[in-house]
Amino acid sequence: MQAVCIKRTSLNTGRKNSVPLNTSNKTSFLIESTGSQHAGLYQCAYSTRSILSERSEPLFLVVTGVHSKPSLSAQPRSLVRLEDSLMLKCHSESGFDRFALTKDKGITPPQHLDGQHSPFFPLGHVNQAHGGQYRCYSGHSLSYVWSAPSDPLDILITGMYIKPSLSAQPGPSVTSGENVTLQCRSEVWFDTFHLHREGSRDPPQHLRLQDTSAPPQATFTISAVTSGHKGTYRCYGSHSTSPCLLSLPSDPLELVVSASHPQDYTAGNLIRMGVAGLILLVLGVLLFQARHSLGMTPNAARM
Repeated sequence: MQAVCIKRTSLNTGRKNSVPLNTSNKTSFLIESTGSQHAGLYQCAYSTRSILSERSEPLFLVVTGVHSKPSLSAQPRSLVRLEDSLMLKCHSESGFDRFALTKDKGITPPQHLDGQHSPFFPLGHVNQAHGGQYRCYSGHSLSYVWSAPSDPLDILITGMYIKPSLSAQPGPSVTSGENVTLQCRSEVWFDTFHLHREGSRDPPQHLRLQDTSAPPQATFTISAVTSGHKGTYRCYGSHSTSPCLLSLPSDPLELVVSASHPQDYTAGNLIRMGVAGLILLVLGVLLFQARHSLGMTPNAARM
């Protein structure tokens, strides 16, 4: 008895490789150094003498990394609340009409969108199962060759636990160039804290506590603040075992950054100029008196 592996390059042709079937009624076909030529639909069958069995269900072998990677973004944002609507958009070069979206746990079937090179993947109203890391791929119709994966996109779901509190030291109003620390503190235990500025497209900053016996709080330091740091901040807590499931947001903290002004030396200069003028005046008076005294001496001697 022999096993046969068939790669279907079209509906009518195929390539066959056969190996002896072992005693466990299964065998393996090794593909070394996978390339784009190996992508396609595979089926297997077994034969006994001149009798060939029916083919197995098809197996789709997809080869990635052939085309340049697309990019993946979230609409409206990657930090979303429970029950909010969410879409993921895969941005690619023109000419691609087949797309796939993968998640760190599970995969969605490829979506075929003819004539659209930036498709949307609607996720609907999110729940905790939507939290995780996503990537997307682009390809061509009727091809099993795909692009490299996009950079990962973390979707964070908020509203899972009670909110922490957020405070600023030395205060929420600072001068440009100064340092400020934002402290996120929780009444319940978290080992990871996240800080996000509303309206920012950047992912939240996060800090994981190294000492789990310490109070559940984290300090985020902003060094040499600029006008770009001003805005409304909120913080969140989470557990490292479920890093994409976050608490409710803290109450907002408005960070106000005022411009630093060069020191005004006008008053000091005026004072110094006044003192210098007074000294010159006194010196002038003394000099005048000295010259006057010298001029009166001969007359005084003749009297």
